[in-house]
Amino acid sequence: MNHKVVINLPIEPHEVPTLRQRAGWDGRHADYPVLFERCNFWAGVREVNDELIAFGYVSGMGLQHGYMEDIIVHPHYQNEGLGQALVEKLLEEAERFGLEIVTLTYDSRHTSLYTRSGFTPCSGGVWRKKV
Repeated sequence: MNHKVVINLPIEPHEVPTLRQRAGWDGRHADYPVLFERCNFWAGVREVNDELIAFGYVSGMGLQHGYMEDIIVHPHYQNEGLGQALVEKLLEEAERFGLEIVTLTYDSRHTSLYTRSGFTPCSGGVWRKKV
């Protein structure tokens, strides 16, 4: 893998929603650029043509605990180690930032990615607003 993961990579508001949609997720266009103002830090990767091909972030109070979210890799670049490189770079920044605990939720098919990066699977719960 020859792509560089960059902390707080300059990203235009439309780029993450576009990447989300390419990965088959809801674009959540209204979240950007507000997300960049509210999260602790983010990381991104660009291809040689300057297209955003990977993104993720850590949010929270920034005291002891943070929450990693939206680890997204463009479908054409999946299974090349880019997701793991993104997660590991975010964890390095979390440590530099002073976080002692980082949590995340993920689909069970991604367990090996996160355990290779140092996460310990555990039980938990998720609350969602009823729509």
